[in-house]
Amino acid sequence: MPYLDELQPGEEAVVTGFEIEALPLKLIEMGCLPGNRITLIQKAPFSDPLYIQIDEAHLAISRAIAHQISVETV
Repeated sequence: MPYLDELQPGEEAVVTGFEIEALPLKLIEMGCLPGNRITLIQKAPFSDPLYIQIDEAHLAISRAIAHQISVETV
């Protein structure tokens, strides 16, 4: 199963799962929940951090956190 950090810029996916202890609460509050669509907007140099969009929210997360979020590409 691919993880969020394995997506390419512009690629959309659906969140399929994550380790609840590994994600910051704020990320969950912003909609990073199973079944929600997520888009990788851009990767910074050396792929850290990642700029993502969840629903209408845009945010940057570290590659380590993105590797905890399993996704299914759309």
